[in-house]
Amino acid sequence: MRTLRNVHERIVDAPATAVGALLDRVSDPDDPLSPTPVWPPILFDRPLGVGADGGHGFVRYTVGEYEPGRRIRFDFPPPENGFHALEVEPLGPGRCLVRHVLEQRQNVRETLLWALAIGPLHDTMVEELLDNAVRAATPGAPLRPSRWSRRARLLHHAVSDRAKPVPPPASAALARQAYEKPDFTDACRIPLNPGMPRDPDAWRAVLPFPVRATAANEILLGEDAAHLDFRASLLIEDDAATLTTVVRLHNVRGRLYWAVVRRFHPLMARLMLTRTHRRLARRATPAPLRRAGSAPRRPTRRAGRIPRVDGCGAPAGSGR
Repeated sequence: MRTLRNVHERIVDAPATAVGALLDRVSDPDDPLSPTPVWPPILFDRPLGVGADGGHGFVRYTVGEYEPGRRIRFDFPPPENGFHALEVEPLGPGRCLVRHVLEQRQNVRETLLWALAIGPLHDTMVEELLDNAVRAATPGAPLRPSRWSRRARLLHHAVSDRAKPVPPPASAALARQAYEKPDFTDACRIPLNPGMPRDPDAWRAVLPFPVRATAANEILLGEDAAHLDFRASLLIEDDAATLTTVVRLHNVRGRLYWAVVRRFHPLMARLMLTRTHRRLARRATPAPLRRAGSAPRRPTRRAGRIPRVDGCGAPAGSGR
């Protein structure tokens, strides 16, 4: 067994009382520190205080100590051990130190898991949380955001949310009205963290097809061809985005084509919804700037166009 002690610190040019007030809003709906939507929000089963149980994503913990405006300690539950803590230390009238500490006793397996996977993710998330502390406490001040390592990016892709198959939702009115008797319908859904766009138009790049109709919380894309017609609905509700596919076949050519495509269509639809979700999350405005009504930040690197893939079940063109 070894004791892991992981420390991240950031000096903030703001009074400790101002930064401590940000600490007191952890897990609130307007939490300015949680680096959502790229990372899962910190959520508890009750307001922040000793005994509050919750966590972020698959990491679970309970509030073991809470000194308002000063320190929060989060205790890992059995059979895990240890804790992580956020604390603010005054350095003068207009300066303070924000510190995140993680301590845990680890066996050989846990040590390897930390070194290969958990550590890079943890370090990246904590640095982005500290970025948010600076943004919130010193609005308008220059900030060089923390950079993601290649390993952290790959690991984040491996553990981040993915679209999963669901029954076509009854509330997807545009999809249900597209065809009176569709020959194929399916759907997939992905959850939305705080800060993700709730305007369906922001999701139109999920598939490269023209917009056919819009509603308050739904957008309908599609294309017609001689052998089949295709519609894709993107519905935003209940903190989730749902992609519904509706297909109408016209002739033998269409039925033969779809007999092949439908085998890998569900996988491709989930892949493209997941890809769009990741792109929008990375481009989202950080929490402190969302509260201030700032314009969205530029993406850290240019996102590539979503390719026009027939595997999604849509015709590549009328000549197909």
